[in-house]
Amino acid sequence: MVCVRLSVRRSWLGLFGLILLIFRAGSSLAASPDPWAPFDAPWFDKVSTAEGLPPSIVTALAQDRQGLLWIGTMVGLARYDGYRTQMFDVRGGNGKGLPDAYVRCLLALPDGGLLVGTNAGGLVRFDPATNTFHSYPNGASGTSDSKIFALADDHAGGVWIATEQGLDHLDLRSNTIRHVDTGSEAAPRDFTVMQDRAGNLWLGNNSGLFVRQAGSSRFVRPQHPAGTVATVLENQVWAIHEDKAGRLWAGSGQAGAVFRDTDGQWHPVPEFSGYLQGAQQATVRDFLEVSADTMWIATDGSGVLAYSPGDVHPRMIEHDPAIDSSLPGDSVRALLADRAGNVWAATDLGLARTYPGARSAFAVLPSPLQQNALSDTSVRGLYVDSRGLIWVGLNSGRIDVIDLKAGRMSHLHLGGSQTHRDIQSFVEAADGSIWVGSQGLARIDPVTLVIHPSILPALENVPVLNLQCDGNRLLIGTYDGLYRYDTGTGVLDHVKHDPNDPSSLTSDTVRQILRVGKQWWYGTARGISIADNSRDSHGFRNLTHHDNDPSSLPGDSVSAVTVDPEGNIWVSTSGGLATSSNAEPWRFSSIGVAQGLASDMVNSALSDDLGYIWASTSSGISLIDAHTHAVRNLGPRDGLRIRSYHYADDAARAPDGKLMFGGLGGLTVIRPQWRPASGPNAPLAITHAVVGNVALPFGKLPRDGADIGLDPGNRNLRIDFSLLDYRAPGETSYSYRMDGLDDSWVDIPKGALPSANYTNLAHGRYTLYLRASTHGMYPQTVQAHLLIKVAPRWYETWFSKLAAIALLIALVVLLVHLRTLYLRRQAAQLLRQINEHTRDLRAANQRLDELASTDGLTGIYNRRRFLELARTQRDQARERSVCIALFDLDRFKAINDTHGHLAGDAVIRGAIEVIKQHCRQGDLLGRYGGEEFVLCLPDTGVPQAREIAERICSVMADNAVDYNSQPIRVTVSIGVAALRPGESIEQWLSRADKALYEAKRGGRNRCAVAG
Repeated sequence: MVCVRLSVRRSWLGLFGLILLIFRAGSSLAASPDPWAPFDAPWFDKVSTAEGLPPSIVTALAQDRQGLLWIGTMVGLARYDGYRTQMFDVRGGNGKGLPDAYVRCLLALPDGGLLVGTNAGGLVRFDPATNTFHSYPNGASGTSDSKIFALADDHAGGVWIATEQGLDHLDLRSNTIRHVDTGSEAAPRDFTVMQDRAGNLWLGNNSGLFVRQAGSSRFVRPQHPAGTVATVLENQVWAIHEDKAGRLWAGSGQAGAVFRDTDGQWHPVPEFSGYLQGAQQATVRDFLEVSADTMWIATDGSGVLAYSPGDVHPRMIEHDPAIDSSLPGDSVRALLADRAGNVWAATDLGLARTYPGARSAFAVLPSPLQQNALSDTSVRGLYVDSRGLIWVGLNSGRIDVIDLKAGRMSHLHLGGSQTHRDIQSFVEAADGSIWVGSQGLARIDPVTLVIHPSILPALENVPVLNLQCDGNRLLIGTYDGLYRYDTGTGVLDHVKHDPNDPSSLTSDTVRQILRVGKQWWYGTARGISIADNSRDSHGFRNLTHHDNDPSSLPGDSVSAVTVDPEGNIWVSTSGGLATSSNAEPWRFSSIGVAQGLASDMVNSALSDDLGYIWASTSSGISLIDAHTHAVRNLGPRDGLRIRSYHYADDAARAPDGKLMFGGLGGLTVIRPQWRPASGPNAPLAITHAVVGNVALPFGKLPRDGADIGLDPGNRNLRIDFSLLDYRAPGETSYSYRMDGLDDSWVDIPKGALPSANYTNLAHGRYTLYLRASTHGMYPQTVQAHLLIKVAPRWYETWFSKLAAIALLIALVVLLVHLRTLYLRRQAAQLLRQINEHTRDLRAANQRLDELASTDGLTGIYNRRRFLELARTQRDQARERSVCIALFDLDRFKAINDTHGHLAGDAVIRGAIEVIKQHCRQGDLLGRYGGEEFVLCLPDTGVPQAREIAERICSVMADNAVDYNSQPIRVTVSIGVAALRPGESIEQWLSRADKALYEAKRGGRNRCAVAG
């Protein structure tokens, strides 16, 4: 057996790529059908009850002027902004609610309002200026019946109303209703009505389809052929639609649907027109043109039929219990294409949306209920053989084979010991048979799909990770090293890592085997081993990760190696994606999370024809520019639904050039050349606002750039906002910033509702900026802003501020004045206190001076003070005569001994009084000792001094001192001395003292003068 070697010389690579691009360009111009269409099921995101939508049958849909979605249900009417649902039902109060909770049909009005057709409450108009409902009457001046089946625009300011008992017309300007005669052939019950672009009015009636031609007043049956078309058009007609090409579509109650082309010819819808083997068809509830020439037909019980004129059969879009992203329910009451391109389906099990424009990627999911769905959850291996068959390895021995040409998937299951083992690798032999790597090897005939399990007994218990071949040699990567099996000779050898040989395999875990030019590359758990020949068992050139070498591999665990059209090597590792030119020495540049990659854990990488590398990681799929290494990450907006990829070398290029990646949960298919249509961004709208404590009616909600005024009494503001494209709301990031208040953008946490809340705003002017940022391949940022004016309270006005400033100035002046008066009073009081204190201090000082210079007993100068003053007199004497008289009481000791010391003190005081009586102005009297006194007589000569002394002696001797009524007599002896020139005070006093002793010796009671 010989293995097919799929290699091309590099010299032909550029020419082949050019031819391929030219071929693809021609294919695009020819608009060939997508071979993946049978496997590309719409992905529906459901609106959950957590968003406020009640668990009820959804019956009607409409999008208002602002872009919000209105949802009719059997329990009320809901308004939805992508995150929040606001319900309206019969509990509106004051007659402002719905008259009937069962909503049958909706029609958005140009003024932002809404017409609501109910099941039993008639026609209701929602007024966005007041958020209230106005009910139209039934009867002669109102609708023909309270059961409203359908509403349709007349394109002239009016609305057609199909009811249980006839057709009516509402003039929106006058708000009046008139009955329209549909003729005798039509039944009273009208299910639907539609006015086409030519002005023809089409009526879906209980008796079939009728038309009133433009300019006519009669309803007639349209011309149509007999047979299947007649069966449909003469049945109850529940839905009518005119597509963009001008075709007219009609859906019936039990006979399916038909359409009329632009030439007026009627055509059945294959497998859905007339009665199939006598069985009735599901009722057609609605039509929606989802793309050019593709019509979705909503049915009550069979899901949605997708049909393009000319198709052999319609494609069924049904609920699949095994696929959560399938249509929620098969009873589809209404379809709606919103302005952002989403398609909404109202079903008996809730509301769902899908975005047909998310075409960069799609997922093929597992389901046991569908032929063209995977048979197991996780894709472990992918391979494309030479016939263009895609082999998908799954868990538990399951293999799915996708045939794009036939539009069909086949399901295989290995038996025996391989029944419950993972399928991780495939390779094609020269005879076209497919070798399968599971636990051991199996072989499959691609024509008959006959399986030959466990064909190599030696490897029966060895998990096979990767397969490749070189001639007759089959290279087998396992957890136990590299096995080589010669299919011609049956020889099996084994190559393992040798820890003592640095040139051996880097690891026994061989995850990928790849032919790169003339070399063989083995990706292992510890790097890459390169051999020049598949026969080599050692001498490998090994590439590993080195912490101190940024040009080495970013991680040792290698999952896959791929070569781009320019020959560059791309290595998927556990530390990021590495790239290098295909030449030694190998120097790698690394791309990881720091460069924008979704994760550093890269499992596979593939190149496209446009110069980009697509890499699957544990956190999604990333697109890398092969030249600039710029990174973009796919997201739900691009159609990426499978978010995690973990299996090594789990990728392949499909025969039509699309890229396939196996993930946890299914198969992701990438359309590398797909580019979304350009168009304006969806609006970032304010969907709810509470100004102060008042919720604004929907018609008064501010738009981008509008003004909002807040009263001074309540300065709270709440703004709910949403990007009204309704795509991947959980992946859209929101933030807001109040200019003048917030220093930076306030990010709304993921999962939280987009809302800006402010309380107690200070008065002034602000600008509130709102921002929504989308993610994915084509991220966008949409902003809106509001001008906020907060009115001041009365005390915050300029007049009040000026008055307050003036009052403050006056108060300051008054305070200054009062303080000045107070300070002056305090200063005066302080001055008085100081003066009093000074006076007291002076008196005290004087008293102290007196105490320091006065004898305490007699009140005359003490000896120290007398000598100071006498010395002054001496110094000033010069030519003047100055005398000193020194007194001593005679026998004073005897007086003390006889009468006591107190008596002695009294005698001293009495003697002083006598002396004082004879002193003149300027004379100085002091106590010199105990009973001795001294008298300085300035400007007094000796004769005059003697005379004064003798008088004193005489008076003293003649008078007694009275002490306790007892007279005590005392005499005094006096020594007088005149000051001599140049004489000191001591000498002066000494001569007086000598004269005193002379008086004592002379008999006392006398005066003596010093010589």
